[in-house]
Amino acid sequence: MSRLLIVLLWAAAAVMVLLIVSLPINLQTHLIAGAVVLTAMMTLKLVGAGGTWRLIALALGTAIVMRYVYWRTTSTLPPVSQLENFIPGLLLYLAEMYSVFMLALSLFIVAKPLPSRPSISVAEEDLPTVDVFIPTYNEEPSLLADTIAAAQAMDYPKDRFTVWLLDDGGTVQKRNADNVVAAQEAEERHAELQKLCADLGANYLTRERNEHAKAGNLNNGLAHSTGALIAVFDADHAPARSFLRETVGYFNEDPKLFLVQTPHFFLNPDPLERNLRTFEKMPSENEMFYGIIQRGLDKWNASFFCGSAAVLNRKALEETQGFSGISITEDCETAVELHSRGWNSVYVDKPLIAGLQPTTFASFIGQRSRWAQGMMQILRFRFPPLKRGLSLPQRLCYMSSTLFWLFPFPRTIFLFAPLFYLFFDLQIFTASGGEFLAYTLSYMVVNLMMQNYLYGNFRWPWISELYEYIQSVHLLPAVVSVMLNPRKPTFKVTAKDESVSTSRLSELSRPFFVIFAVLLVGVAVTAWRVYAEPWKADVTLVVGGWNLLNLILAGCALGVVSERREWTATRRVKVNRRCEFGQDGQWLPATIEDVSVNGARVRVYGKNVQPLIAQGHANLRFIPQSGGERAMLPIDIRNSEKDGEGVMIGCRYIRSAPEHHRLVADLIFANAEQWTQFQHTRRRNPGVLLGTVWFLRLSFFQTWRGLVYFMRGVRGSQVQEAPLPSGAKA
Repeated sequence: MSRLLIVLLWAAAAVMVLLIVSLPINLQTHLIAGAVVLTAMMTLKLVGAGGTWRLIALALGTAIVMRYVYWRTTSTLPPVSQLENFIPGLLLYLAEMYSVFMLALSLFIVAKPLPSRPSISVAEEDLPTVDVFIPTYNEEPSLLADTIAAAQAMDYPKDRFTVWLLDDGGTVQKRNADNVVAAQEAEERHAELQKLCADLGANYLTRERNEHAKAGNLNNGLAHSTGALIAVFDADHAPARSFLRETVGYFNEDPKLFLVQTPHFFLNPDPLERNLRTFEKMPSENEMFYGIIQRGLDKWNASFFCGSAAVLNRKALEETQGFSGISITEDCETAVELHSRGWNSVYVDKPLIAGLQPTTFASFIGQRSRWAQGMMQILRFRFPPLKRGLSLPQRLCYMSSTLFWLFPFPRTIFLFAPLFYLFFDLQIFTASGGEFLAYTLSYMVVNLMMQNYLYGNFRWPWISELYEYIQSVHLLPAVVSVMLNPRKPTFKVTAKDESVSTSRLSELSRPFFVIFAVLLVGVAVTAWRVYAEPWKADVTLVVGGWNLLNLILAGCALGVVSERREWTATRRVKVNRRCEFGQDGQWLPATIEDVSVNGARVRVYGKNVQPLIAQGHANLRFIPQSGGERAMLPIDIRNSEKDGEGVMIGCRYIRSAPEHHRLVADLIFANAEQWTQFQHTRRRNPGVLLGTVWFLRLSFFQTWRGLVYFMRGVRGSQVQEAPLPSGAKA
């Protein structure tokens, strides 16, 4: 009865809001109402009001959005009799309604997400058996060695978990390929990985044929293993020691639990972060999804499998004959099916793995194309909105996750819509300049405020728009192709451990320079039309301002596709770990200050450092996180400099024995707290105003840098890092 009463109250409130937003008011009243709402939202934000006050602020913003939708629907569409105006006008309207609909879904999911879940401890005798799957296709053995070593070092009874390397690069099919070179490479890989697994204490498993890509590989692992739970790590996702301790306890609490998902933390920047140099100071793109959205999905029992860093229930997987393989995103597809069968999921908001993400822009687009096409396949073949067995909240959650990948369509329309008026004088928006500015500007500012409320510490202003723009150019044809032929896309492995040895333009950069040039012409046309047609200056200036905003985004994108030279694939993570530096009985006290997958920086104390450095190689001796005796890791000394009371040494690991892989994994991956601390250093909210100013400065510099790369590329010379223009900051 109480639930029915709540529903009736919400329905009554919704009707009242609809009546209010549809009241006929003049432009001045709308501006006053918008100013009052913005002032209230900003005040609540500044005083840090949370809980119910946060929801009130979001409700106020929603009222302005609904007012805009009502005005846009009833007053701005061109007449149907003018098809040259109506068709592009309708496309723009639909693009805006898509954005409003996605905002509504976001509000439903993350307006009040679940807080981080507490850990659940389990008695030793109640710990379930676990099979750890590491699927691989073409990754380097050295990368796999670190992941296997980290998995083997997890804090869990050794007789209750087994690590499996599932190799799809050494299948019988590939070893017997008609291409002799490819067959020989597969044979060598097969033998090398077998030895690696034997050295590190893992099980090696391959199969006859490469069928159903990653899903088929995982299902082959299921067929050859017996553990009650299945932990899945991508080849470049190494777990912390605490991974299983932090996750398996939830399965004892809920017998219908099929999934415990944890976030993906990355040691290296994506192309945007690397080329714009924002990795250390701005939250990563994935943090919005794993820091807010997954917690929102978890509230509605809709957190889904993300392909790695997760533990799954074998009983649940047996019910669906293993991992689903209809789409090329087997992870989300599997979750949809199991949720529809009444199984539950849990999200643990704590980074417990560290991995690598695409470094080059081309690899980044390749990865996102696969995600977009896979989600479109799920929408086509599973269609979550009507999937039998899903609850209404789950349907809405999966709608948000799949429909999000339609963003290339509205983003492209928003990009070119102003040009319809500037170049062809099409009237796709029937409103005066004052009305257009008043309604649209208030809607945009309120939208920015709402996004700041929802994701402020995880996504800075305009960064989402930039990410969508740089993807839309190449994702649009990918999404169209899967709509025309849903079964065409095939699974392609994302390149790992890349490096960019020379500064250059990405091979996918050309469309961005063409679009920038077209938008720049639009600015010139705006100026000419204001001069030549002063009676339409209000509309022209407003549309020209819209085009200028697109130009700012497009200019910033030029910096994204201008690849900076960077020799290392991963960044260093700060640590503070005592050790000893030396060899042959000569040991000096030292501190490991930061680490990466390839090397470390060590501060050495003592008077006899230089003779040891002069030898060019030495050892680090330290106690592993698991305890026990001191272990010794050989290193090459790459550089050194006097620093305060000690000498700072840059070194590279020498992995000449299985034990060395274990020690490297212990240094980098054992302690998950260092990843959490690094994330927290980036999580600050600059606010809408300061964030916008920061983005404008960033865009100015990146536009200039991209044009320098372009001009030097045209001349055929090697691109060097361009100096900052006077007064600019990177």
